[in-house]
Amino acid sequence: MNVRTTPILVFVGVSFGLAWLFALPLWFTGGLENPFFTVFALAMMFTPAIAALVVVFFVEKHPDARSRRAALGLGSVRPVGRFLRYLALALVVPPALILAALVVGAIVGVYPADFVNFSGFQAMVDSQLAALGEEPLPVPIGLLVALQFVNVLIGAVINTIPAFGEELGWRGWLLPKLLPLGIIPAILISGVIWGLWHAPLILLGYNYPGAPGWLALTAMVGMTIVVGGVFAWLRIRSASVWPAALAHGAFNAAAGFSIIFIMVGESFDPLQASILGWTGWLVPILLVIVLVVTGQFRSPAPSPTVSRNESAPVAGAE
Repeated sequence: MNVRTTPILVFVGVSFGLAWLFALPLWFTGGLENPFFTVFALAMMFTPAIAALVVVFFVEKHPDARSRRAALGLGSVRPVGRFLRYLALALVVPPALILAALVVGAIVGVYPADFVNFSGFQAMVDSQLAALGEEPLPVPIGLLVALQFVNVLIGAVINTIPAFGEELGWRGWLLPKLLPLGIIPAILISGVIWGLWHAPLILLGYNYPGAPGWLALTAMVGMTIVVGGVFAWLRIRSASVWPAALAHGAFNAAAGFSIIFIMVGESFDPLQASILGWTGWLVPILLVIVLVVTGQFRSPAPSPTVSRNESAPVAGAE
């Protein structure tokens, strides 16, 4: 188990320190109500990438551009067919997991769903149009719901830009450094780090409003472990960070499904329901277990056009 701790500690220190630095203005100027909240949150998303670059250039001191790209998961994308296959999975799997979380929540009874009439979404659309002085749209609500899936595909591509700021750190650099410990420890440790990194926003009430800070942060860590396991699979099997970044973008784009399928006049506790709550973790956990058992976390064989030295960081060997 050849894991160098110094680069990992530097990476964690820089990413966490910058995250708190970028989010600190929110703590003194309105928190989540700050009109520039999105700007601060987006800036925070690039701190893992900054930390990874700092480590690659100044701690590990890779000798050339090729080794630096490989260490960050930016090496060759050949064979192209494999790369495109995992990009496609990255677009489909995260939204499917978010939808599955709502179905499980509805079955358990913690998510008041309306999968037939979409009454909550209808009420929201009507309310927004009324506030603008507009008449209700003369189209079936089902068509509007279908269009949300198109919006998710578009949003996934757009969201990949800030998501890449995180994934270059979490799955691009950090995950391969932990793989010598084994896939399960690597998923657990990287998931805990990813979750705790969200502390500057979670402790302000982000994602889990009204929940005690310790409980909200614990729930966030639980979510990042199980979802991080799926992103890790995409990273390892594609030998590239890009599918993980696209999956992260698709995940964020599909987060609003919980609003689309809720029953009118109802609400839910994010600690219990949606992908943020424990019922939403069941399907991703099952998926990760199946992937582990079937050997889907094994690194693919290097392309003949790519040297083993370039592909080795993806397998976690150091």
